Amino acid sequence: MIVYFSGTGNSRYCAQMLAVQLGDELIDAFHFIRKGIAADLYSERPWIFVAPTYGWQLPHIFMDFLRGGSFLGCKAAYFVMTCGNEIGNAGTKIGQLCAEKGFDYQGVLEVVMPENYIAMFPTPDEAESARIIAAAQPALEAGVKWIRQGKPFPYERISLIDRLKTSVVNPLFYLFCVKAKPFYATNACVGCGKCEKACLLSNIRLEDGKPVWGNHCTHCMACICGCPSAAIEYGRHSHGKPRYRCRDYKVNGVLEI
Repeated sequence: MIVYFSGTGNSRYCAQMLAVQLGDELIDAFHFIRKGIAADLYSERPWIFVAPTYGWQLPHIFMDFLRGGSFLGCKAAYFVMTCGNEIGNAGTKIGQLCAEKGFDYQGVLEVVMPENYIAMFPTPDEAESARIIAAAQPALEAGVKWIRQGKPFPYERISLIDRLKTSVVNPLFYLFCVKAKPFYATNACVGCGKCEKACLLSNIRLEDGKPVWGNHCTHCMACICGCPSAAIEYGRHSHGKPRYRCRDYKVNGVLEI
């Protein structure tokens, strides 16, 4: 069973690709997390967890989802992490989580996808995004091969810098960077409410037809990148940047999930 979390679609795309290629069931963690429902799932096939990289770790919100859920049946657990560059030493934290949950950890696969963290980094235009997604296919295909063979993902050598990013920088990232206050809607907002519906933590509400952000945020970028009017900004950091949403994975133009 493939269980995924995605803010702007990169991890959803990868999860869909794996589901199609492996003929496996696909579960979106969104409604579990948003509703505060503990997952109660069973799979006779290996678990495949797909999520983005936040500060060189799994998103804390997804780790909490995994800790609080029940995942019975097969003990083998593969992890696939999308990123704009690299995942640091995320595998160590994941291994510890698997030990807590009683999973047989089968490694983590790094998949470089288009940068979507518009609150901090440049985002690619449509042509560059398509190129990056195409370049990610070999890594995903290799992942499919290893899962089919029942082999763990290959271990990647971890540097001291990788360890520091995951262990030291990650807490600082959440402390100083993950804030909702800079979000605001410009006059281009049409009050459609899509940002409110897309918010994983129910942190957005409409007041007089305009979105207002609360104090809970995980920086998934679903609101700012999913706004059909490009009316949401994150302080000055997002000015002039393309909004990025990954397309669905399709075979011959058809989504086969």
